[in-house]
Amino acid sequence: MSSLSLRLPNSLHEQLREFAQREGVSINQFIATAVAEKMSALATSDYLDERAKRGSRVKFQALLAKIPDIEPDDCDTIH
Repeated sequence: MSSLSLRLPNSLHEQLREFAQREGVSINQFIATAVAEKMSALATSDYLDERAKRGSRVKFQALLAKIPDIEPDDCDTIH
């Protein structure tokens, strides 16, 4: 495991301490979890961007055109 020196404004540090205490974890654990969550969100965004680049509107519209134009069953409607 590595260490990291981090400088925070006092107000942010106090809020961090309060949230960590409220969650019942150490400040280090709270920060590690927050960083992991942010990295996961960024990785997901990158993945979706890459998938979107491979998409084709023409192919999507061709697929939609194959769907019959009929009313949904009663169980599939919102009343």
